[in-house]
Amino acid sequence: MQTVKVIKIGGNVVDDPEKLQRFLRDFAALEGPKVLVHGGGKIATAISKGLGIETRMIGGRRVTDAETLRIVTMVYAGLINKNIVAALQNEGCNALGLCGADGGLIRSKRRPARPVDYGFVGDPAGFGLDTAVALIDGGLVPVVAPITYDPENGSLLNTNADTVAQTVAVGLAGRYSVELVFCFEKRGVLRDVNDDDSVIPEIGPALYERLKADGVVADGMLPKLDNAFKAIASGVKNVVICAAERLSMPGYGGTTLCN
Repeated sequence: MQTVKVIKIGGNVVDDPEKLQRFLRDFAALEGPKVLVHGGGKIATAISKGLGIETRMIGGRRVTDAETLRIVTMVYAGLINKNIVAALQNEGCNALGLCGADGGLIRSKRRPARPVDYGFVGDPAGFGLDTAVALIDGGLVPVVAPITYDPENGSLLNTNADTVAQTVAVGLAGRYSVELVFCFEKRGVLRDVNDDDSVIPEIGPALYERLKADGVVADGMLPKLDNAFKAIASGVKNVVICAAERLSMPGYGGTTLCN
């Protein structure tokens, strides 16, 4: 079975032009079929501020009202996505930028307004495997922005990029052997957030529960790990969390998630 790598790059790297350029060079050099899913970073917040539109956050998550949806769509699926595609083309990587609405790639449902109303935020509910296979088998490298769509009314929805990456990986797992790699600014899951050398090399479900109970894993790392274990449970062969600059290393030098 052919292996496909699904690589997710976090917003903190997207915000740093030098780190992003280095990452994209390493990504372009990866052999075999691959998909890149990217986050949004702080650019949407900066543009919102420039337009006099308030950015509201609840529990670290962006509240997406109608004006904010317009901005994140323009920034994530437009400015960031196309700049990444152009940089990959410059590295000899034949990339194609798209969001979840393109080719029906990722269908979503708007998140219920209770207990918290996040506005136009979507939770994935379906994956366009035929579209993805046509692109991958055609030799293209999909670059996916975290904007999805609701097929019932045709509306766009802002969606967590880690969840988008997990959805893509799980959706492809029925056709390919899939490796999912979450790249961000840390070297992996750390026992001590202040010590970059405290990487936990491997985490299974039992250890994950202990790390959560002890408060070692918290905040933004929780949804990343939740998505990772969902991917493994749904047929994804391998999931790794690592630093963006270690993408070219054998095994990525990060934390491997296992059953």
